Amino acid sequence: MILDEPELEFGGAARHIDPRFGITNYGPADLGAADAPRAIRVGLVGPADQLEGLRRWLERCREPIAAKDEQYPHLFPEFPGCDTDRGLHTTLVFSDRNTRAISSRDLRAIESAGQPAALTRAVSVYAEEIRALADENRVDVLLVARPEQLVETSGRSSGRPDASGDPAQDDPDDPPLGQFANFHDLLKARLLNLRQPIQIIRRSTWDEATRPPEGHSRQDEASRAWNLHVALYYKAGGVPWRLLRNPADLTTCYVGIAFYRSDDGNALNTSVAQVFNERGDGVIVRGGPARISRTDRQPHLAGADALLLQALDAYRREHHTAPARIVLHKTSAFITEESGGFQDAADERFIDTLEMSWITSSEGAATFRPGDAPPLRGTLAVLGERELALYATGSIEFYRTYPGMYIPRPIGIRPATPTRNPRELAAEVLALTKMNWNQTRLDGRLPLTLRTANQVKSILRFCPPDQAVATRYAHYM
Repeated sequence: MILDEPELEFGGAARHIDPRFGITNYGPADLGAADAPRAIRVGLVGPADQLEGLRRWLERCREPIAAKDEQYPHLFPEFPGCDTDRGLHTTLVFSDRNTRAISSRDLRAIESAGQPAALTRAVSVYAEEIRALADENRVDVLLVARPEQLVETSGRSSGRPDASGDPAQDDPDDPPLGQFANFHDLLKARLLNLRQPIQIIRRSTWDEATRPPEGHSRQDEASRAWNLHVALYYKAGGVPWRLLRNPADLTTCYVGIAFYRSDDGNALNTSVAQVFNERGDGVIVRGGPARISRTDRQPHLAGADALLLQALDAYRREHHTAPARIVLHKTSAFITEESGGFQDAADERFIDTLEMSWITSSEGAATFRPGDAPPLRGTLAVLGERELALYATGSIEFYRTYPGMYIPRPIGIRPATPTRNPRELAAEVLALTKMNWNQTRLDGRLPLTLRTANQVKSILRFCPPDQAVATRYAHYM
């Protein structure tokens, strides 16, 4: 069966299936709200030779940026500009006072040092300047220009994107992550106690003359402007779009759980319970130890009930109420101890509806359609009572093409208990794939719960157990 493309809600409760067209036509979901960011104070940190060019490009983005071409106008729409009367209906505010340049002496030291000393030096230098600017409390978001002098280490790492552009599935046999530490994750881990989120940007994003690093491709300019400005708007406290919710529906708490090894590889931990409501408001709950089962060689929780109770406490602190329904997604199968522990926690808090699903990163099953085009996004194959295969990527009628670079693979949905019919279960997962403020196309592959849990774990792994960490998801994306 083919599921309809889920609609999203924008300004004035208007609806559209594509985030970019919804924002262009109707504005962000919180348009007109008292707490919507009408002006975003941006702090700039980076090499002096980048900051001037970056600022000029951001100024250019106040005006529309033309679409890439006319062949696929829905896939590559123009950027409407970022100002108070268009697009996100906000403006970016800069000042020399809120700009910090990394000294040429420090940049030379980074360039001349070998790995991993160069990475350690770069993180320390940047963290010092960022803290100094953040402590002055005059900015909402910090935009950080990555040093070109720093050569990124490479290697496979669970939680970093795979070839499909999505975080890979948990792999208990991953090597220690210290071998694959990178500037993005280490800097964010160092700064998780700041009030302001940071956004790291490469020179190739704003400078057409700079080639992307090896293994990276460059999107068209309008798409780059879309993705950056939506991320900044969300990090400043805005709501670009939200899930549709029928007033008759139960208030739902969405929780995603993943696993990661510590930086030294000695401990396996529960990554995070990533708690969201229909608006997409996220709360980070740091989990405890996990273990690898001898039976299925998958990671499992040591205290499922305690983790869910911790997540519900965080939800209540954030939203001042308890949910009526919990939807829990995990990156490994549910064993009896886990499902029983989660159910005990739900019963303790008098929550009647608990739905648990194992979401796999890929399934062995495949579907085909006549001709050469890949399956349509939303194609659902029911393989058994508790086994579904859903194409969250694929050909998209609204785009009139398949926008991917690789053969699409379905994700697996394996409910621990058959609580809903397959179509409703898969439709909700498909809708959650659209709640990604790091990109503005409509075709995310993993649901928000697991995509963000995987992003969070790539940063938490570098945080000591006793380190205080931020609770807002905006600090991790």
